[in-house]
Amino acid sequence: MPTPLSTQTMAARRGGGLSGPPKPNKKYFDLEKESAPSDRNLNKEILTGKMIPKAIIITGASRGIGLAATEYLIEQGHKVVLVARTEEKLKELATEYPAQVEYVVTDLTLPDAAYKVVNTAMLHFGGIDAVIINHGVLTPMTRVANSSIEEWKALYDANFFSALALAKESIRPLRQSKGNIIFTSSGAATGAYAAWGAYGSSKAAMNSLAKHIGVEEPDITSVAISPGRVDTDMQKELREKGQEMNQQEYATFQQAFVDGTLIKPEQAGRIIAKLAVEANHELSGKYFRWDAAELAEYRS
Repeated sequence: MPTPLSTQTMAARRGGGLSGPPKPNKKYFDLEKESAPSDRNLNKEILTGKMIPKAIIITGASRGIGLAATEYLIEQGHKVVLVARTEEKLKELATEYPAQVEYVVTDLTLPDAAYKVVNTAMLHFGGIDAVIINHGVLTPMTRVANSSIEEWKALYDANFFSALALAKESIRPLRQSKGNIIFTSSGAATGAYAAWGAYGSSKAAMNSLAKHIGVEEPDITSVAISPGRVDTDMQKELREKGQEMNQQEYATFQQAFVDGTLIKPEQAGRIIAKLAVEANHELSGKYFRWDAAELAEYRS
């Protein structure tokens, strides 16, 4: 079983974090018995006229859209639990903003990873106001006839089942805070590109998950958003490994990079971050492109 609470990263932290591995009899925050502290009551925002910092979990936080969303939220004074498989950038942010940043280095496909992430937020920030589910992989980029079931299963573990696990684990604290879950989806969820079957269908499943949470959880706002063609490592991987795509479609991705028309991570990250903080409940259960009219206020 993986070590509790990603102690390999926390032991090196400064004040505000754990001073070392937790004692064997350490009890984690019990979501069944404990509720968020009363000072998280959002009515206080109305009474005092002051913004209360939100506590937000962000996956895929070490680069690209996740990093851009993280930097925006920190700049706005919010508290974040950052999740990624690599530590360097997370540790750098935690060192620079010790009162605002906690992090967990983990592979979210591991059985208890979702619990560790939620537990970290509960222990350090007393609750959760939003979860940005932003991690995922693109490959295998192969046509169905050339693909392997094992590769599809691995991609679904990374893109869908780990997202499901984190969303499920977050539901109880999000009910308490009347919080938000924002899923980073893709235009491939509603369209089709040759060789994108695994990726596109996993994002379609994510959209359906967002819709079902919207129906089942009236106190939670659940939104899926396609950020468009964003200039990230995933786009670079597409250009390198997209040879099985339809060549005309493949060329449009290559040309967008050459022309400099890819969306900047900061643009997409800001929209997603603002949705995490203040998504209107009327959006719940729905999927939107980043440039949808319904999201105009989040692009400003």
